[in-house]
Amino acid sequence: MKLLKYIANLGYGSRREVTAMLQQRRVRRRDGSILREGDGFSHDDVRIDDAPLDVAQGVVLMLHKPVGFVCSTTDASRLIYELLPGRFTARSPIIAPIGRLDRDTSGLLLLTDDGQVNHRVSSPKARRPKVYEATLASDVRADDVKIFASGTLMLDGESSALEAAILEIVDARHVRVTVTEGRYHQVRRMFAAVGNHVESLHRTSIGGHQLGDLAAGAWRALEPDEVARLLSSV
Repeated sequence: MKLLKYIANLGYGSRREVTAMLQQRRVRRRDGSILREGDGFSHDDVRIDDAPLDVAQGVVLMLHKPVGFVCSTTDASRLIYELLPGRFTARSPIIAPIGRLDRDTSGLLLLTDDGQVNHRVSSPKARRPKVYEATLASDVRADDVKIFASGTLMLDGESSALEAAILEIVDARHVRVTVTEGRYHQVRRMFAAVGNHVESLHRTSIGGHQLGDLAAGAWRALEPDEVARLLSSV
């Protein structure tokens, strides 16, 4: 890909605007030498106004989504893109969520601009375990553990039972749930099905990848080996 198109696709501006950057000698190599349209380049060697380029195309990001943000590009509410560099919404292709977390759920959200990666990770066939921590309105019952693991739990309005899920009781109203499906508001509806209510919900892990100590609202790019493990996880 030519330099002009490459920089434009990363969201730095229209082709006309990037052409102006090149003419103004704002685009240089790491050693300070000027880059011109038609020159060969590598992503890591390019600087714009002496700053490295944003993450390259094909990236997978890990975002700690706070409560109150929506996984959308058009919703009237606060969007997850407010937590990312402004240029990211101008990238082509755009960096999109892999699956979703609802407005009232916090925690680990993955995003990518690679459609194939998005499909492989989010596909129902992938069966990648997702771990949530929930605070409940009422004390959890001991027999809920067996109900969740039974593979027979039905959600309201659905015709097929859920796959077996792991319910761990941390204390009376604090639980950890591991699911391998991604049905709409699944964890909240699971507890509704057993007569309880989720007051707060936080996702800590996807496919073995932990949110760790990433601060609320912060993000980072996954390393290549982390992406490889994500794609191979079951």
